[in-house]
Amino acid sequence: MSTITVRGLDDVVVRALKLRAAREGRSMEAEVRSILTAAAKGTENDRGFGSFLTTTFAGAGAPEIPARTELPEAVDLT
Repeated sequence: MSTITVRGLDDVVVRALKLRAAREGRSMEAEVRSILTAAAKGTENDRGFGSFLTTTFAGAGAPEIPARTELPEAVDLT
């Protein structure tokens, strides 16, 4: 295992990491390790929005669009 040091983190970031770690029931170090591991592995969010939509709506089929029975009235511009 390697060790890294991250310098120059804003106090707001450190506070947010501490809160996030507490919500997860682990140390800040363990939380940062989890975040870095997930970021390095990549997630499904890395695929792009189009791929996300394709996967989400796969097999949904085309929506039924009712026939238009009424046409809008013409607007007199004179």
